[in-house]
Amino acid sequence: MSLKEHILQLEKSLLEPSTRSDPAKLGALLAESFFEFGSSGNIWHKRKYTGPGGIGVREMALTDFEMHPLADGVVLAT
Repeated sequence: MSLKEHILQLEKSLLEPSTRSDPAKLGALLAESFFEFGSSGNIWHKRKYTGPGGIGVREMALTDFEMHPLADGVVLAT
């Protein structure tokens, strides 16, 4: 499996209800310094995801996945 395929599988797992609702699974997948910008413009940090109930289940799809190398051992998934 290529690195791109591996990262894609990890991203897809973050869309699964069983992962999104499990703080332990989210904790294992997200770096301590993880944050993202939501479509609402809100900034979400890992500490908000790893509480009771996790992220919450939502209907989402992953499209046009790309991976951009930033440095040795670092990629940006979009």
